[in-house]
Amino acid sequence: MGGAGAPWCSRRPVRRPWSGGKMAAVSLRLGDLVWGKLGRYPPWPGKIVNPPKDLKKPRGKKCFFVKFFGTEDHAWIKVEQLKPYHAHKEEMIKINKGKRFQQAVDAVEEFLRRAKGKDQTSSHNSADDKNRRNSSEERSRPNSGDEKRKLSLSEGKVKKNVGEGKKRVSSGSSERGSKSPLKRAQEQSPRKRGRPPKDEKDLTIPESSTVKGVMAGPMAAFKWQPTVSEPVKDADPHFHHFLLSQTEKPAVCYQAITKKLKICEEETGSTSIQAADSTAVNGSITPTDKKIGFLGLGLMGSGIVSNLLKMGHTVTVWNRTAEKCDLFIQEGARLGRTPAEVVSTCDITFACVSDPKAAKDLVLGPSGVLQGIRPGKCYVDMSTVDADTVTELAQVIVSRGGRFLEAPVSGNQQLSNDGMLVILAAGDRGLYEDCSSCFQAMGKTSFFLGEVGNAAKMMLIVNMVQGSFMATIAEGLTLAQVTGQSQQTLLDILNQGQLASIFLDQKCQNILQGNFKPDFYLKYIQKDLRLAIALGDAVNHPTPMAAAANEVYKRAKALDQSDNDMSAVYRAYIH
Repeated sequence: MGGAGAPWCSRRPVRRPWSGGKMAAVSLRLGDLVWGKLGRYPPWPGKIVNPPKDLKKPRGKKCFFVKFFGTEDHAWIKVEQLKPYHAHKEEMIKINKGKRFQQAVDAVEEFLRRAKGKDQTSSHNSADDKNRRNSSEERSRPNSGDEKRKLSLSEGKVKKNVGEGKKRVSSGSSERGSKSPLKRAQEQSPRKRGRPPKDEKDLTIPESSTVKGVMAGPMAAFKWQPTVSEPVKDADPHFHHFLLSQTEKPAVCYQAITKKLKICEEETGSTSIQAADSTAVNGSITPTDKKIGFLGLGLMGSGIVSNLLKMGHTVTVWNRTAEKCDLFIQEGARLGRTPAEVVSTCDITFACVSDPKAAKDLVLGPSGVLQGIRPGKCYVDMSTVDADTVTELAQVIVSRGGRFLEAPVSGNQQLSNDGMLVILAAGDRGLYEDCSSCFQAMGKTSFFLGEVGNAAKMMLIVNMVQGSFMATIAEGLTLAQVTGQSQQTLLDILNQGQLASIFLDQKCQNILQGNFKPDFYLKYIQKDLRLAIALGDAVNHPTPMAAAANEVYKRAKALDQSDNDMSAVYRAYIH
């Protein structure tokens, strides 16, 4: 992959429709700055780069691997979804006004400015070298005619070599200037234009010249080709998800991870998993015109509602403790008196509550969701519950003519506030698409996992892994303490190794500082472990690690740590 003969490393004519039925060709190549359009998300500035060594090129339509500015995200983009950056800059700036989008455009301009400055410096240095050589040669110029002729030939060779050297220096400078703003510090040796780097892990490539054959015609006549409406069964089995970056953290080195999420079909023919488009590059969200309802303003729900309002959605809120609604009313939300009233007055109602019992009570209880369901009303349950519970809720909602989607979220209070949750959805695929702008507002990425129950199972597995890992962290820190080792040194070592992550660093800091303010309630992670163990029992699959971790959390709960952060499991080891 990525060799000199790789098809995506060479120039490729791209044809796109324009007004009047005319077709205009544009040649794109490695290093070109482009606008990339992926699915239902807005066009984003990026650069065509070499793909990682182990990242296969999708079969079917021609595409390029694009690295997006203002983020560490990458994706394969079909050629018909790419437009030259300079030719369409003004057009894109007019239709996208988001803060993240503007930061991405600023990153492009900064990149261009630095690249230009380095090119000028290289050219100036090459010219100075040439002048110094010519001056030296003039001072030593002989009088003999034969010697003059010899010198003339020699000067020709010198000029040729200087010219070649100038080209090499310019290429090297351009290469360095073409790096992502986040990776400019990494220096690379010069290499030939259009040829991929020897180290395939380095996604930087030589800067190319301006795209040739810029299309003419009205900008508005071009239509981005939709991709989200394509049937799942036709999706390329080698599709790769974005590389999702982690938040920068001082003193800890994080690397973007390639997430290979294959769209596959089981023997039953049903889609087992589909990776949705990442919203990490989303800087401009067009809110849906549908009325949104939200039930449950806990740690997660509060951040979600806040982001829905910030992105311009019309939201009606309800919470069991009504006082929690006041802040959101001040931010522009409307108040619903009961869950039934919210559902009856809104097109799509989301809910995020603590456990299976709360989820059932919300739907089936007095003045509950079910009483407000009519044909066409939509209900999205974002609670982390078991598959049986969510299946039961789906059945009663659909029986009244409603539409149902489960969409539990992976994350914590901080990620919820930042709009960086990971959303796992299953159920009504059309409703999933209708929730597009909402999911963009609240999360960095979303996945559609097929039939109802799949998202619940996946969410429990994710939290089982997370809860078990947290218990292991606490166990390691206490073992370090009782053996006379520095806990801070242990954290420093872990942060420099393969386990380095934001989760690890934050939870260890909580323990070292004795700060267990809840970011994810301990009682909820223990609930998820219990449900995950039951999931394993239902299919006769052993879960001994989760079972052991569950016992530690149960001891922490007995020590009155339920309403503290999950990192308070540490106290189960020291008491």
